[in-house]
Amino acid sequence: MRIRVILPVITDAWIDGTRAAYTSAARASTEISVAALDWGTASIECYRDEALVVPDIITKAVEAEEEGVDGLIIDCMADPGLDAARELVDIPVVGPAQASMHLAAMLGHRFSVLVISEADVGAVDHQAARYGLAGKLASSRAFNVAVLDLEENAGETLEAVIAAGEKAVTEDGAHVLVPGCTGLAGWAPRIQAGLAERGCEVPVLDPPSVAVKVAESLVDLGLAHSRRTYPRPPTKEIRWPWPTRFGT
Repeated sequence: MRIRVILPVITDAWIDGTRAAYTSAARASTEISVAALDWGTASIECYRDEALVVPDIITKAVEAEEEGVDGLIIDCMADPGLDAARELVDIPVVGPAQASMHLAAMLGHRFSVLVISEADVGAVDHQAARYGLAGKLASSRAFNVAVLDLEENAGETLEAVIAAGEKAVTEDGAHVLVPGCTGLAGWAPRIQAGLAERGCEVPVLDPPSVAVKVAESLVDLGLAHSRRTYPRPPTKEIRWPWPTRFGT
């Protein structure tokens, strides 16, 4: 099985770490490859960033299908370009946020998402509503560390995430926690352990791991998105300043 992870930024330095994170969660027989963008932004931290990365995300999705890849994962908790990519390809396309939110809703009464900044709170609320999970979202709690600084001081970042998680559990009533950035791939066990030390024993999901397992399961089952939900786009003239594969 071949799974392509689309790293939806132009930051090539993250490719090796992203491949390692997803490979660690995949079966030994699953081949994980990673493709960063040629056009876009260095990180995704607002709606503008999401808009700017979508054209090359869907380009990379079409290219991956043409290369014979079995499934796709978009490596960002904003799930940028998820719907558009599904319109253009027939292979499964998984968004870590969508997959993790639905799993969190299965595992507990309500869940909270631990987001990068206060500016992300509204976006996550909107996202949960779009995925039909507004009633299961306890809160979006910000730990206020910029994406590009997550690993600058990992100890301080971990402490900030745990502190936000503690408030989500004790003040907001969360029973499950979802880290709101795939840059925290592999951190879930440490976050969960830190919370347990503070008396907050709740499941903490690792969105990249969830995305891999969902992608593998969809391929195993021979399933992908419904064409009634994601019909093929109509063919029309598209004018754009750089090469794309929009489906024309």
